[in-house]
Amino acid sequence: MRKTTVRSKVYREKSIYAFLITICLLQTFFLGGLLVLYKSLNIPNIRSVANYSPPEATVIYDRHGKIVDRMFNENRTVIPLSKMSPFLANAFVAAEDGRFFEHPGLDLISVLRAAINNVKDGAKSQGGSTITQQVIKSLLLTPEKTYIRKFKESVLAWRIDKLLSKEEILVIYLNQIYLGEGAYGVEAAAQVYFGKSADKLSLGECALLAGLPQAPSRYSLFNHMDRAIERQKYVLNRMAADGYVSASEAQKAYEEKTQLNPRVQYATDENAYYLQVVKKKAREYLEGPLQSAGVKIYTYLDSGIQSQALEAIRRGVKASQGRQVIAGKDVENPPQAALVCLETQNSRVRAIVGGTSFKQSPFDRATQAKRPVGSTFKPFVYAVALQKGWTPQSNIDDGPLSIRGKNGKVWSPKNYSGRYHGIVTLEEALAHSYNAASVRLMQKIGYKDVHRLAKSAGVSAKLPPDLSLALGSADVSLLEMTGAFQVFAGDGTFLTPRFIEKIVLPDGSVVYPEKMGKRSRVLSAAVTTNMKNMLHGVVSHGTGKVVADVPGVLGGKTGTSDESRDGWFLGYDKTYTTGVWVGYDHNKSMGKKESGGATAAPIWRDFMLGIASH
Repeated sequence: MRKTTVRSKVYREKSIYAFLITICLLQTFFLGGLLVLYKSLNIPNIRSVANYSPPEATVIYDRHGKIVDRMFNENRTVIPLSKMSPFLANAFVAAEDGRFFEHPGLDLISVLRAAINNVKDGAKSQGGSTITQQVIKSLLLTPEKTYIRKFKESVLAWRIDKLLSKEEILVIYLNQIYLGEGAYGVEAAAQVYFGKSADKLSLGECALLAGLPQAPSRYSLFNHMDRAIERQKYVLNRMAADGYVSASEAQKAYEEKTQLNPRVQYATDENAYYLQVVKKKAREYLEGPLQSAGVKIYTYLDSGIQSQALEAIRRGVKASQGRQVIAGKDVENPPQAALVCLETQNSRVRAIVGGTSFKQSPFDRATQAKRPVGSTFKPFVYAVALQKGWTPQSNIDDGPLSIRGKNGKVWSPKNYSGRYHGIVTLEEALAHSYNAASVRLMQKIGYKDVHRLAKSAGVSAKLPPDLSLALGSADVSLLEMTGAFQVFAGDGTFLTPRFIEKIVLPDGSVVYPEKMGKRSRVLSAAVTTNMKNMLHGVVSHGTGKVVADVPGVLGGKTGTSDESRDGWFLGYDKTYTTGVWVGYDHNKSMGKKESGGATAAPIWRDFMLGIASH
């Protein structure tokens, strides 16, 4: 009996050990299998969701805070819940995931309901996805409808729900979701559809946006408003049923008349030349492409003034082309024109037009082209003379003049009219732009001081070291010449023209790429006063008298290059200094009658009258 008992006991112990070992092996194989399966599924790391930082659009604003351009790969502006309408998050939750604040990332009730419907339909027509799952699908997974992808999505949704708060998940969802018309996230959608920021949306507008995720094209606010309104009704009913709004509030929102923003077209022909300059300057201060920088660029552009500038340019070019046709000139392509307008007091550029159409020709004739400035350069010669003790009433000879150069050739500068006027005052010579008198004046004062004065007024172009400079033989951009003229329009000081007020980076820090520097003194107060009086004579009874009827005009100067290839007018009132250039890109003559006074000055007049009426 003893032997049998001992043997039975040994067998029982062995059985227990075998059983335990088997259980351990099975657990090991099971867990190992799960691990292998998990690895084979290649489930992504969730850290990228926790550190959500998607590519954002770069937004450019005019001086009034109006958006004038959005540059993006994905049109998105990330904002927190605090910068959204209080109705917005609730509208999306009610429409897309009513039990969002209750479930742990997965809503088994919705999944079961979707599965039953899929069996009935015989296809995977419904997914029962929660908002958390939609975030996972958008950021970490592909959109294909497979059971493997759904399993991955469920695992990740559960993990994300443990890692992030519901509010953090909502922020990601509302900034990530595609809402049609190229808009990603609620802020971009609010701007695209309603022309306002997300915090300004009404209950009805929030419900319209919340109806879009299911099918942005089917419920397009632009193309299928009837369907969108039906979807809005569903969203409002869900919001009322879930207690986010009252039934009366939902009814009132449904009856609210929707005011849609016209389909947005940023960087239009109207402001494209200005924005081209802004983008070039911004790239010097930012790393990486602007399309994904996510910065806000605040400019000095005045959209109203810009619009007037383009209209004036187009009318002026059309008029010039018409005169050339009447004169029998073969005009295959119309001439081009450019305009720069800046505020004299602070040198902020309010408008810049580089041609009649950016779409047809993005070449900017205001900043990139350098053309002979003609007689618009003469004020610098006369200002140096005043600095050297001459006065507006000092006399100068405007008789015929011949000068033999170093090469032995004789140069005989002639007046535009072909007539000479004998002894005249400096005031008369500048008002009527007498060439012979201006060359004689430069002979007496020398060109070196003229070079120095022009450089101190921001003219960086290479200036010829000879008397031809008195007649504007230098090639200068319109932007530089307009900036230089603020010396005469203002108090005799110079400040570099500026386009960008500030750049706000995604982290909220601010960069000031064009800080308002210290104004440099160029002319004394006495010389400035005398130059103002002399330049007023140009517009009151001289070559620029065509602008005499512009309210508040204080002074200006016409300019015409050899054979009327370029027409210029630079003028100012108490607020703005504005420059206009007209000519052909291929540097051919516009005809004898197309001068600065006949071609460019009328555009300046049209522009100034236009902004005065607005």
